[in-house]
Amino acid sequence: MSGKRQIYKWGDRKKLLLLSIVFISLIASVTLTLSTPSGTIVYVATNGSGDFNCDGSDDQVEINEALAYVAENPKFTTVHLDGPNTYVISNSIFIGSDTVLEGDSTAVIKLEDKAGWPEGKPIITQMDSAGNHDIIIKGFEIDGNHDNNDEKSRGKGYHNLIHFLNCENIKVHDIYMHDSHGDGLKVVKCSGIQFYDNQVYKLGHDALYAIYSSNVEAWNNKITCRTNSGLRIYNTNNVKFYNNIINSEGEGGAGIEIQKIGPSTVMNDIEICNNLLYETNAAGIWITGYGSGYSKDSAKDIYIHHNKFYKTGINPGADWAGGIVLNGFQNTLIENNKFDGCYGAAIAHKQVTDEFSAPGSGYITIVKNNIIVNTESSPTAGEGYAVYNKLKNTHSFILENNCLSSNAGGNYLGANSTSDVEADSELMAKLSKNESLGEDFPWSEAASAGPLIPYEIDESGVQTQKEEGLVQSLKRAFSEFLRWLERFLLSLSMQSGGVENFKIALPFIISDNRLRQEAPNITLSENGYIDVGKRSDGGIYRDVIIFELSSFNQTDRIEEATLSLFWYYPENQMRSKDTVLEVYRPVKWCEEHVTWQQSESNIPWKNSGGDWYDRNGDFQGNTPYATMTVNGNETPDNRYYELDVTELIQEYISGKYENTGFLIKAREENENYIAFYSSNWQNKNQRPKLTIEYT
Repeated sequence: MSGKRQIYKWGDRKKLLLLSIVFISLIASVTLTLSTPSGTIVYVATNGSGDFNCDGSDDQVEINEALAYVAENPKFTTVHLDGPNTYVISNSIFIGSDTVLEGDSTAVIKLEDKAGWPEGKPIITQMDSAGNHDIIIKGFEIDGNHDNNDEKSRGKGYHNLIHFLNCENIKVHDIYMHDSHGDGLKVVKCSGIQFYDNQVYKLGHDALYAIYSSNVEAWNNKITCRTNSGLRIYNTNNVKFYNNIINSEGEGGAGIEIQKIGPSTVMNDIEICNNLLYETNAAGIWITGYGSGYSKDSAKDIYIHHNKFYKTGINPGADWAGGIVLNGFQNTLIENNKFDGCYGAAIAHKQVTDEFSAPGSGYITIVKNNIIVNTESSPTAGEGYAVYNKLKNTHSFILENNCLSSNAGGNYLGANSTSDVEADSELMAKLSKNESLGEDFPWSEAASAGPLIPYEIDESGVQTQKEEGLVQSLKRAFSEFLRWLERFLLSLSMQSGGVENFKIALPFIISDNRLRQEAPNITLSENGYIDVGKRSDGGIYRDVIIFELSSFNQTDRIEEATLSLFWYYPENQMRSKDTVLEVYRPVKWCEEHVTWQQSESNIPWKNSGGDWYDRNGDFQGNTPYATMTVNGNETPDNRYYELDVTELIQEYISGKYENTGFLIKAREENENYIAFYSSNWQNKNQRPKLTIEYT
């Protein structure tokens, strides 16, 4: 970032200078036409040629400095990782709003060996705890380094590659992500998510996992599953998955997973089309609605069309193997798909376990104009039916004009049709050879189902082709031409001030859940409030809260940590008794399933209402880590109330205990009910926050 400036006398060389300016201007204008303006890019390299230069160890330091510089200087938009280089990281990478993190296809971000990271610490995440917006991540490789961190379990939240919370307008594309213990892209309470043109190989959980989010699209991805699914949504709406190729190599779950739990969210705008799902370990698509009662209007109208299912459900021990397995959704439309060689059943109504029991009855699924052939028997999933209804008392099929043949167990079990057609041997021969059947063929759309991109299935898997155009090559050439000038200008601007380390950190909240005695089996994670104490009319209330702490190192010393809760209820009403809040260290719990009775799915608390350790390490002890008194004669006064949780946070950061968050309860639970705003409250300035001062 330095250069020798030559000073010329004005006079005879005047014309030369003017010509040089004109020449550079012409080159710059061509570059501006072809690509992102090079003057907006900050470069990271390992050979000394970058604006920030890494050395192959703790490389997140320089990458974060570059991203912080872009965040602080609006004229810059992009951080570019030069290749061929491997950037080894020992801590998370933080990206801010209106920022592009891109790289050459030969640039690799790799987790270090034996990283020792806690659960929930991602490789790439947001810079602002309250949420960021308009982020693009593209073009490079992310290596989760699974085999050199094999002391961790897959699917437990370790080493997610990219994780965002309360963010908007996120694009992740042209990334090769592989060999991790967790998710590829995990988004919670986000909107405007685009995940496309990625290659994903053997992650430790889902390639894309969207929770309580909206407006999610995924297309043109090639995904090989290992531990869970390829594309997954949980209480998420306005979704479209299309043109994806998803398979497994003998591991994993469903190719696509759709989950709804409870009445709090609506899922009525979901489209799945033009995908190829082949040799998935369990179902090609698994759809389930379950939990406490909800209206059918809140779980309906999934549209599944023009997909190809080939030999899906290869795991002989998976009861939920097959093409499509579903329950708990109304008016699902399955049309113009081709099912070839699925195991157990091509389409089935099933309840996978007791946990996934759909409330009520009367669910209808419409299946029409599909080709369903060569369904094979599975030891646990079925004898090889075209359509299998295992939930006849609560679910039913409407079958219209499907083309069926050579299904080992027969065409139906628990279902029937008067309009489906049995294919003859001549038609089956054409279907097996993928011969053109003509537009007049009744199932021509189903016969040509699958991705709208060139692909071919052979013994080595699915091959697709991508080409790099001339324009892309010219972009690189002109960008390289001007980089020396860009570096020089950037170095001048950086001399006025360096990147500062934050002393105050505001980690974002992962989840806050209510525990309600009178709703002992309901997960309460979506209310706009959390509450403690006991109402005069009965019922005890407690809460569990967990914040993200993965940005800290074990060597960080916590000077002060403050948990702030905004009291709002009861308004204008005094209570007969004081409310003494207490904070304890809870036993590990799951944000998706925790209730008054259980900490995780099918794992009950030893004590109803939650298990905890106190400050002395005593199980169910009564010496809290922090306490605060809200007098009974006081009413909410529009401000935060603070709890000193320094000691507990230090224990989490140092690695003494796994971060399980806080369990908050009232000391005496009797006629002292109060409520605070939760992380779901619309005003982010009144949500719970954890402020940490550290060195």
